[in-house]
Amino acid sequence: MSSAPRRTLTVPLTATLAVLLALVPVTLNAWGDHGHRVIGLTAAQALPDDMPRFFRDAAQQLSYLNPEPDRWKDRAERQLEPALEGGTSPDHFMDMDLMMPAQIAGALAARDRWAFADSVRAAGHAPATMGFLPFTILELTSKLRGDFRLWRMAPDSTVRAWIEQRIIDDAGILGHFVADGSNPHHTTKHFNGWVGDNPRGYPTDNRFHGRFESAFVQAHIKTDDIRQAMTRAPQVFPDVRRAVVAFLMASNAEVESLYALDKATPFTSETSTPEQKAFAVARMRAGAEMLRDLWYTAWVTSAR
Repeated sequence: MSSAPRRTLTVPLTATLAVLLALVPVTLNAWGDHGHRVIGLTAAQALPDDMPRFFRDAAQQLSYLNPEPDRWKDRAERQLEPALEGGTSPDHFMDMDLMMPAQIAGALAARDRWAFADSVRAAGHAPATMGFLPFTILELTSKLRGDFRLWRMAPDSTVRAWIEQRIIDDAGILGHFVADGSNPHHTTKHFNGWVGDNPRGYPTDNRFHGRFESAFVQAHIKTDDIRQAMTRAPQVFPDVRRAVVAFLMASNAEVESLYALDKATPFTSETSTPEQKAFAVARMRAGAEMLRDLWYTAWVTSAR
């Protein structure tokens, strides 16, 4: 549930602006912060008992870290360093409907994000427009498994404590992108209002993304809503890539449902129908369960 826009206007940093930025306190953009924290917290609180104790005890820290990749794209920093202007944005999404299903299946079978990018270009699309979300999740899950493996082999308690810090940080960052994937907006070209042919008259305003994942969720979704909805037992994925792709495809399948709900009653902080709340809870529950299971899979498979 990322706040950062995919396509942004680059504003030259003038000397005057630089001075103003140095003098005026900057407030971090907390777009979607509440939803990210809730998903991180409920995932951590639903971990099985055979996860390491230090990890289970880090639930609040894992919750805090879930929005972290959005904090990296703070407006002031983007103005101070142009490399941040959209530099990591493709990691937060994948517009799965830009390509035919057969093309998507072939592209997702690519060895890595670079081979995937080649497939996307061959289909006539820019990789930065398509997005890299599934590969971001796969890469971070693999890194976390490597962290756990090092923890198992640590020569002493001092080194083990250092590795624990690395594990919590990497797990928290992974959580952000899994949470992003649970929002259908992050799996479609219709990420902020319907684009192109629109026979059903779906909303086209470019505030929809924020109205749903930030304003509505913060006003109406509580941690207990997600915790009570999590009924699936933890699992270890035999094939992480297959699980990640299925998770994102399931999210993408909900795009029209999301738009139909907003057409009937716009998502805002003031409006909440039972159908709207149920939809948001179901998507956030899917994110929390997927995140918990990726953490658990990384731990269990690190012993192999």
